[in-house]
Amino acid sequence: MILASSSPASLLLGIAAALAYAIPAVAARRLQDQGARTALWLAWALHAAALGWSMLEATPRFGFAPALSVTAWLVLTVYAIEHQLFPQLQARWALAALGAAAVLLALAFPGQALHASSSAWLPLHLALGISAYGLLAAAVVHAALMTRAERRIRLAVDPHSGMPLLTLERLTFRFVTAGFVLLTATLAAGMLFSEALYGRAWRWDHKAVFSLLSWLTFAALLLGRSRFGWRGRSARRMLYAGAALLLLAYVGSRFALEVILGRGA
Repeated sequence: MILASSSPASLLLGIAAALAYAIPAVAARRLQDQGARTALWLAWALHAAALGWSMLEATPRFGFAPALSVTAWLVLTVYAIEHQLFPQLQARWALAALGAAAVLLALAFPGQALHASSSAWLPLHLALGISAYGLLAAAVVHAALMTRAERRIRLAVDPHSGMPLLTLERLTFRFVTAGFVLLTATLAAGMLFSEALYGRAWRWDHKAVFSLLSWLTFAALLLGRSRFGWRGRSARRMLYAGAALLLLAYVGSRFALEVILGRGA
């Protein structure tokens, strides 16, 4: 049932975060730069508080929607840091809309309760996986900004009004590399310590298959860029394909279990 599993505090923090995100998302063109930045920082802080509160509750929960919510928060954290280094980086309204949607989705589908009998290492394993999601999602955002920058170049728009294309490309592949390292660690931990983490042996389910396909896609992308200089539209398409496979791995499988089939593990 929608919102039935959320505590009052989580519900209030989530709604407040979604409303704060909506300000720069809806009124981006009418707000001064300082006002939009303040609203986004407030939303980011409220989002962090909502995530922290949900993890500290007597019965913490996790699922596809909380995973997306944490991923969105990590992407916004990366953006906030990068914006200090590259003020010309402009993706505020789109990321604010993403944050609002992720928060509301997590309120609607708070996930399944984490059992008390779960391994103490399970949160670390989940954190590794979600961190990989966040870094690779940041790479996808940068790839989309690269597409926008190329379009601006073709239309002869002022080249100084946005991030340089080569800088965006370099940042994109740094995020891909970092995300790939964390994804490798996550998959290795799942394969080698599945009994300790989940109480069962490793099995080739949908999540495992999509995760491995995603890993192979990112490995091919990084190898192709290193050995053959892959770049541009083809490299971005491979990045999008790898990200889509990774999304299907956990979020897709959990969505099917929680929403379509209406059950937990």
